[in-house]
Amino acid sequence: MLSDSTKDRKPDPLMGRGMLVVVSSPSGGGKGTLIDRVLKTVPGVSYSISYTTRAPRGTEQNGREYFFVDRPAFEAMIEHGEFLEWADVYGHLYGTNAEQVERERAAGRDIILEIDVQGAASIRAKVPDSVSVFILPPSFELLRERLVARNTDSVADLERRMNGAPSEVEQYQFFDYVVLNDDINRASQQLAAVIYAERARRERQESVLRETLEDFGVVSEPGAVATGSETHRGSE
Repeated sequence: MLSDSTKDRKPDPLMGRGMLVVVSSPSGGGKGTLIDRVLKTVPGVSYSISYTTRAPRGTEQNGREYFFVDRPAFEAMIEHGEFLEWADVYGHLYGTNAEQVERERAAGRDIILEIDVQGAASIRAKVPDSVSVFILPPSFELLRERLVARNTDSVADLERRMNGAPSEVEQYQFFDYVVLNDDINRASQQLAAVIYAERARRERQESVLRETLEDFGVVSEPGAVATGSETHRGSE
């Protein structure tokens, strides 16, 4: 959850709008572990805590991994338009709070969404400038081993997730980036590299670079160029 100091921090008008980074994989694909590493190593990135109607697993805590609510409360939030996206995943509802995402982006901070492929498709349709990353497990059998090892699903739920995995993996083609999660160190570094590379895009830096560009006599609006003697002042 965001700290009070983070919530109260006012937007910096010189900062560009924050990125919305969508990370998806089949259940057990390791996206949560990779995201945890990125949050610890890449500055200026926050995490969107989703709402869900499923029960907590293991050591999960309300407000840390998820906000756990019952179905009537979740459906009321849908009616009030509080979700940027929501989906029914294997009988449980999951949703992304629109207000939190907008607050972070407006303040110039990047935010990561850890969501399923259904939610990712909704985000791509609603937020064209989002950055989507698919985490690909190295094999079907290793995915099964990971799900069995975490010991949080019933036999029926486990089989349901495994049966759904191929169709989820098939969605990789609609994502901007694909990270093969065969080595946690390399995969987490690659996910971090995606964020750094996207931050360096010209269109994301227009407001940040304005002062430097104007020092060279370059008009900072996209596509515009400076004219007149100021353009050549450095060559005198």
